[in-house]
Amino acid sequence: MTPAQLIYLLPYLGSLALSMGVLIYTYVQRRALGAWAFFWYVGGQTLWVFGFILELVNYHLGYKIFWDAVQWVAGAVSLVAFPVFAVRYTEFKLKSTKLFFHVSLIVPVTLLFLLLTDSYYHWIYVRPELIVTGPFSELKYEFTSFVYFYAAYSYGIILAALFIVAQRFFRPHNLYRAQIVTIILGFLVPVIGTILPILSVHLIPQRDPAPLTIGIGNLIIAWGLFRFRIFQVVPVGRDRVFEEMVDPVVILDRSTTIVDINRAMLDLLGMKAEQVIGQSAKLIFADFPIPIKMYTDVTYARTEAVFPVENRLVHYELTVWPLFGQDRVLTGRVYFCHDITAMKALESDLRRLNQVLEERVDMRTRELAEAYETTLEGWARALELRDKETEGHSRRVTETTLKVARALGIPEDDILHIHRGALLHDIGKMGIPDSILSKPGPLTNEERAIVMKHPETAYQLLSPVPFLHKALDIPYCHHERWDGSGYPRGLKGRAIPLAARVFAVVDVWDAVQSERPYNRGWPREKALAYLEEQAGKLFDPHVVDIFLKLTEKGEI
Repeated sequence: MTPAQLIYLLPYLGSLALSMGVLIYTYVQRRALGAWAFFWYVGGQTLWVFGFILELVNYHLGYKIFWDAVQWVAGAVSLVAFPVFAVRYTEFKLKSTKLFFHVSLIVPVTLLFLLLTDSYYHWIYVRPELIVTGPFSELKYEFTSFVYFYAAYSYGIILAALFIVAQRFFRPHNLYRAQIVTIILGFLVPVIGTILPILSVHLIPQRDPAPLTIGIGNLIIAWGLFRFRIFQVVPVGRDRVFEEMVDPVVILDRSTTIVDINRAMLDLLGMKAEQVIGQSAKLIFADFPIPIKMYTDVTYARTEAVFPVENRLVHYELTVWPLFGQDRVLTGRVYFCHDITAMKALESDLRRLNQVLEERVDMRTRELAEAYETTLEGWARALELRDKETEGHSRRVTETTLKVARALGIPEDDILHIHRGALLHDIGKMGIPDSILSKPGPLTNEERAIVMKHPETAYQLLSPVPFLHKALDIPYCHHERWDGSGYPRGLKGRAIPLAARVFAVVDVWDAVQSERPYNRGWPREKALAYLEEQAGKLFDPHVVDIFLKLTEKGEI
């Protein structure tokens, strides 16, 4: 081979190398949508260029015819693969994909038969001859009617496939539109390259443009593979998404006519698409358990429906969304029906669980509260057993204090804490020696000072217990006096907690009427007169007034 012949072959070899590169890349991405069909398309082109080169470098007529026949076969492979790619890549709807594929094989198989039997029938090669037009000889033969038919058939198939691909140009995302434009250009350029020789048009003297246009087309495709990530970012057809949705969906136009409906909704209706599309929604959904017919005239809505299916209740959530045109005029509505049965079952289970938990918490709370109350009563009983003179005192003052507190309108939540505080009002006396606590006669000043510390002792004992924080007012402040003469802090007037003010009246009322070794109990009338006399001095006058009214009614 001369240097001139080698230089002549370089563009064709470059086209072959580029086609092989695209072929290898497509094989790597063969699992992508339409990639396998595209692999066969590029494989046919690659074989075509390879056959063209071998035909070109051979000088024997028989060899040239053989390699030319290889090009026919390679072109047929690409012709079959291209429409398959167009349908798969765009997810174009066909009633019978297998039938479409088998029909597309009829003409290529006929071509293969004629190539194999051409020595007998000469339907392809009529008067073949070699013509020297450049560095290599060229095979020439007359085109038969079948060749022209096959060319017309091929261009028709290619244009139909390109039309299918072009329909996907109208997408909302620029990346997908760029992919479609790249694919169309990559396919059109080789087609133009095959048309030019038929029309006897030579853009480059003494060269067949077809192999070069195949290389240019594959160069465009290669650029798209890297620039727009064809076969890496593949759009899933929106029609397919709509059909495969498990949620029933129907689309109505402005006149409430059904214009589209997915498979899930048809299954619920038990009907076929041709029975539904074009019909009035109010008619089709007249007896439908999901209330679509009630929302055919609204812009937006959301509601729930429940109906029995096979001995179980099915819950659906219906959502209505408006569809607007470019001029923001309402063009229709979309109705989504979402099965929320599982969610409703979960909600029901959660409600039952919450109810059980609340009941358990309430029960445990009551048990704990009862345990606390029993403990407090035990402490109060222990104090009374220690101080025989005050036996029954805690129970009596607690009951009376609660009556006065309720008469004052104190809330029941606070009554609970007053009850606990009253029970424990003398808990601080646990810090007083028995010799002082049981002394039959008057106390000395030193002994009295020790006794007066019992409210502070009570505070120190009870304040670390969170459960008793709100009950501290009475044990800590029941010896405070309205005029500020009390202890331990000398609080005055309303600075004294209300619970302590109430208890102070009741405590004195009970104490002055109790028999003590060092003091005889007062008659009831004297005790009442004392409280009335000390109202505004030692006691809250309002509390005394309420107390006296209760005694008048015989409630105390």
